[in-house]
Amino acid sequence: MRTKLASFLIFLFLVGLTVKVYAETATVKADGSSTVFPITSAMAEEFQKAEKGKIRVTVGLSGTGGGFKKFCRGETDISDASRPIKETEAELCKSNNIKYIEIPVAYDGLAVLVNPKNTWVKDITVSELKKIWEPEAQGKITKWNQVRSSWPDKEIHLFGMGVDSGTYDYFTEATVGKEHSSRGDYTSSADPNVLVQGISSDANATGFFGVAYYENNKDKLTLVPVINDKKGSTDAVLPTYDNVLKGVYQPLSRPIFIYVSIKSADKPEVKKFVEFYMNNAEKIVKEVGYIALPKTAYPLGLNRFTKRMDGSVFGGHGSQIGVKIEDLLQKESK
Repeated sequence: MRTKLASFLIFLFLVGLTVKVYAETATVKADGSSTVFPITSAMAEEFQKAEKGKIRVTVGLSGTGGGFKKFCRGETDISDASRPIKETEAELCKSNNIKYIEIPVAYDGLAVLVNPKNTWVKDITVSELKKIWEPEAQGKITKWNQVRSSWPDKEIHLFGMGVDSGTYDYFTEATVGKEHSSRGDYTSSADPNVLVQGISSDANATGFFGVAYYENNKDKLTLVPVINDKKGSTDAVLPTYDNVLKGVYQPLSRPIFIYVSIKSADKPEVKKFVEFYMNNAEKIVKEVGYIALPKTAYPLGLNRFTKRMDGSVFGGHGSQIGVKIEDLLQKESK
């Protein structure tokens, strides 16, 4: 009986010790974009290994809009964002006395996908994407031949990111011409993996999300080249590494970001993580399947953090099309 009691007391002691150590472990809280999530998650994993468990990094998946709501209420240290902060979000941060540092971490190409059984869509124009996705299309554009007459008289089934997603905001700005504006009769999700499953199991499906999720599911999806006919182009372009980096894949290329609370930036654990993030971004961004920024951009981003340069280089206006982030950072650093 004494042996059992002693064992139980030792067990309670060890549990209490574990809880105490866990509670005292410094924690960095990140949340936000599903597009940036794989980068920040990979970065957190490598960072925690390097720190040998002394610092934890938690990474949530609330979408860009949901992430900014938490961030601007002071609930997180870092907000992952697949578009620049909007005016309403900046006002929320201001009302809660949350100042922030905007740091670009990668480029992303928004991929347009169809099911592998779709044999007719060899390319698509920006005008056709607008015809499919604009609010006026709801209940009217329901078949493929209504988009292009040579396509079959088959139903078109749409899949896309949810309305809290920065990817949704950017896609609608780039195709429809107005951020956060689209038809509502499509299957939406904050998780691109759900969309992968939907498109890959429906021969008449099409949808959009960040190209990295296509790279991880090439055997299940077909990537559609996009023609930027709005700018007079006739070239069908894929979101390859070079095409995105050189600005050829337009208008569906964009920079993606982390936002760091200035209040949090003074915490040793947050400072360490952000510095690790920027010093390892080029390598890890490529490993995850995204397009790394030019080498000069990462030191400029780190400089923004070191100098605690608050605010957005986009002026708090949300998505902007055709922007080269390194040019903006270079101007700001002068």
